[in-house]
Amino acid sequence: MTSTVVSIPNHIPVLVKEVIEGLQVHVDGSYIDCTLGLGGHTEAILKHILPGGKLLGIDADTETFNITRKKLSNYGNAVTLINDNFNNLEDICLKNNFYPVDGILFDLGVSSWQLDSAKRGFSFQNEALLDMRFTPGKGPTAAEIINEYSEQEIAHIIKHYGEERHSRQIASLIIKNRPLNTTSELARLIRDAIGYRQGRINPATKTFMALRIAVNQELENLKIALEQVVSLLRVKGRLVVISYHSLEDRIVKQFMKRESRDCICPPEAIECRCGHIASLKIISKKVIKPSSSEIGNNPRSRSGKMRIAERLSQEGK
Repeated sequence: MTSTVVSIPNHIPVLVKEVIEGLQVHVDGSYIDCTLGLGGHTEAILKHILPGGKLLGIDADTETFNITRKKLSNYGNAVTLINDNFNNLEDICLKNNFYPVDGILFDLGVSSWQLDSAKRGFSFQNEALLDMRFTPGKGPTAAEIINEYSEQEIAHIIKHYGEERHSRQIASLIIKNRPLNTTSELARLIRDAIGYRQGRINPATKTFMALRIAVNQELENLKIALEQVVSLLRVKGRLVVISYHSLEDRIVKQFMKRESRDCICPPEAIECRCGHIASLKIISKKVIKPSSSEIGNNPRSRSGKMRIAERLSQEGK
């Protein structure tokens, strides 16, 4: 009987050294990787926390999760893997008695393997149905959005999530040419709408990113998850977030800034009435970016931005 060999996709995690240092990973520590992916950061952390450390890994992408579960099977009870959205972070930790922890990591966006996967529809580089869902069967597909939403709704998604200045033009052309069901159909339509100059970024890039973010409610889920991290971190525990999109980074920056202040009342307030106590200390005053050598080895890391914060005591110290 011939055994089936599971092919593990090649994966280069971003800012690995900086993640380990930022989280202050140590032997016997406990950590949460909210974006398990193909396990690059997860495995790097595991190698630093054994023999007594524990790690909880979470990922909403079912296909990626099943691959990584096999990849990390040799780590046994040191790792607990959950196929779920990180917007359920607190419930996941409570159910698995995994708190408080020494560090929590978010590596946002999609992996190179997801982008390169021919059947998922994340990229215009491969012919596929316009799906883009991290969790198959859950929520509308990208095709349903562009074929059923109004012109105004489509234009808003493309402009808000993709920061595409030609959003109205693209949305108008989508309405006139739908139904559109494949990546190549949509990419070709966008190219016809706004043109393409050799050597420039593909004109479909921002629209595809916007649709993926909308399909998976990525920004909304990030906001929900960040609100849960403080209660799960032990004092001096670290939060590390890597983002690849200006909107993601803005959400992270604003959250860390808000939680590092004792008062979050409006500037016009004469006296503080909010009763808010700072729960985090910002460690990275400036965003941390990949080095030129890392970008040379992994060009897709070039847009990565990392921020670090540390849990304060309940007294804000």
